Amino acid sequence: MPYKEKEIEKQYYTIGEVAAMFDVAPSLIRFWETEFEQLRPKKNKKGNRQYTKQDIETLRTVYHLVKERGYTIQGAKDVMKNKSVQTKDKMEIIDSLEKVRSFLVGIKNQLNTKA
Repeated sequence: MPYKEKEIEKQYYTIGEVAAMFDVAPSLIRFWETEFEQLRPKKNKKGNRQYTKQDIETLRTVYHLVKERGYTIQGAKDVMKNKSVQTKDKMEIIDSLEKVRSFLVGIKNQLNTKA
């Protein structure tokens, strides 16, 4: 049986990498840290923030509520406290529907180019 190398996954991400994932400024992420108690990234000895996958999922929820759904900061805080499981489920459904849509659009484009 041939040896297969495991894909290396990062455990920690810098604030710049996380900001690039969401296409926002690092200052906005720092601001969200002060506003949302669920978002507390680990800091190294130098004081640099180290975001885990769980932190990024929390940020994804905050981004979805504030930027995509148009909630105020206070409204997003209330939703995160009361309905965090429902919000995550809805976000997962939206993500899967967007993937299906992009797949179908790709098929449509392929059919149009062949015709």
